[in-house]
Amino acid sequence: MGLFDEIKKKLSHEFIDIVEWLDTGNDTIVHRFERYQNEIKNNAQLIVREGQTAVFVNEGQLADVFTPGTYTLNTKNLPILTTLKGWKYGFDSPFKAEVYFVNTRLFTDEKWGTKNPFMLSDDRFGLVEIRAFGTYSFRINDPGKFVVDVVGTDGNFTNYEVNEHLKSLIVTRFTDTVGEANLPIELYAANTSELSETCQEVMQPEFNRVGIELERFYIENVSMPEELKKEIFEYSRLDKLDMAKLSQFKAAKAIEAAAKNEGGTAGAGMGMGMGFVLAQQMGNMMGQNMGQPMGGQVQQAPSGPPPIPAQTTYYYAANGQQAGPVTFDRLKELFASRTINKDTLIWKQGMDNWASLKEIEELKSFLGGNTPPPLPSA
Repeated sequence: MGLFDEIKKKLSHEFIDIVEWLDTGNDTIVHRFERYQNEIKNNAQLIVREGQTAVFVNEGQLADVFTPGTYTLNTKNLPILTTLKGWKYGFDSPFKAEVYFVNTRLFTDEKWGTKNPFMLSDDRFGLVEIRAFGTYSFRINDPGKFVVDVVGTDGNFTNYEVNEHLKSLIVTRFTDTVGEANLPIELYAANTSELSETCQEVMQPEFNRVGIELERFYIENVSMPEELKKEIFEYSRLDKLDMAKLSQFKAAKAIEAAAKNEGGTAGAGMGMGMGFVLAQQMGNMMGQNMGQPMGGQVQQAPSGPPPIPAQTTYYYAANGQQAGPVTFDRLKELFASRTINKDTLIWKQGMDNWASLKEIEELKSFLGGNTPPPLPSA
């Protein structure tokens, strides 16, 4: 490039008196207005469109910030820059300053997720690994702080760049929040809405420190290993089923399966066993019809059903006040909604003193069910 070409370039840039940014994409968050040696003509026109904010930076220091509108750039409209430059009586020649246009619209449907599984401690299953992913929305609510603290001297700061910073922050705060929640492992997937709101409240101050507002935060899925899922399903089923009926059902299914294997000795043995069972049941039925059971003892038929047992009710302490009485089922609902927890004081008829929920035998099922002790060694 010749000398005259350089002069022509300088003059063509120096005397452009309109400073504006036409956003042609959807992924640019910050754009630096480029001109020759950062020089802006006195009384140039600054045009800031809706969804934008213009930020002036002088030698790394934040100066003036402009919201949507049209401005004439002079000492009246640039009070901070005027102070930084030391213009006591105005200026006539071009001045130097960096101008950054910040996109302040809402950025939606941004993805986040845990790249690696993280560990949680559960009272029943020990250390478990879970993953989570979801979406979030954000906007720049303090453009000056965002430009100085995050963008720096980047001339074209994109959505991808800020997302890489935000994802790490989200995953860190999410794992901390989930760990402190101390919920039974199966409740994480069932309470994603409440957990999402809690995580958003925890993360918002961290976002505000760099000039970003976390508009929405969603947890779409909390996943765990398939083996753990099967254990949880079995655990929940055992906690609900009548164990006596379950044993009868499994025995009947075993007899049915063995009876189908007619050619095997196991089938023959099971067939004989089933015959003995049927014979005993028929004998009992005949004995009852004759008024005499198989054991030879006379049993009198009850004159009516026994009285309905009185339902146990409980009192609990909430915010230093006594509440109740409530039924067992209602107490379980209060525990599931986290109105009470394992350390809440409980009292029922027959107890001498108040005791924490975790110390009352029939309420231990709230903590995930009771696990039988190991079998004694031979």
